[in-house]
Amino acid sequence: MLHVLKHPLLTHKLALLRHRDTTTKDFSETLEEIAGLMAYEITRDLPVKPVSVETPMGICETEELAADIVIVPVLRAGLGMVDGIRNLIPSARVGHIGMYRDHVTLKPMTYYSKFPENLPGSVVLLLDPMLATGGSSSAAISVLKEHGARTIKLVCVVGAPEGAARIAADHPDVQVYLAGYDEKLNENGYIVPGLGDAGDRIFGTK
Repeated sequence: MLHVLKHPLLTHKLALLRHRDTTTKDFSETLEEIAGLMAYEITRDLPVKPVSVETPMGICETEELAADIVIVPVLRAGLGMVDGIRNLIPSARVGHIGMYRDHVTLKPMTYYSKFPENLPGSVVLLLDPMLATGGSSSAAISVLKEHGARTIKLVCVVGAPEGAARIAADHPDVQVYLAGYDEKLNENGYIVPGLGDAGDRIFGTK
């Protein structure tokens, strides 16, 4: 269920995202562009239904989407990916999950969640730029399932083997999409070579 997307434009833009000297403005804009490029592959298997469209020249038998789309960013870094996908799917609704790591138990804790009412019947795109240990992403998927979500795609920009293995173990039914599959985690749980803290780089907080 792990999909590592390969495309020259994705590779090029990911290189810009990784560069330590990329400004906050350029980082945010490039992340949005990467999310938009990833959206084509993420949505490749969306269900469609037949429909008749009247063109200026006659009737065209074609297809349209047969499923609702819900985009759910994990706060805060996931916010940087929303517009890139929503620009292509403007009808998509947006929910939110806010999580933090408990300093004692080290487990991810949910401090905020809000979803549209069509969540159970929709294809849910869970956005989190970094798949490091996989703990937060796995917890976010569990929250979505508790609220009735049945079809979930985890969309990350960069991931490590440890995080991919965690999702496969905890949620084997969830497809995972990455633009970059990196070497490992360091002793602090950061992806190597990675791109640093995505949230800080998006919002200029560090």
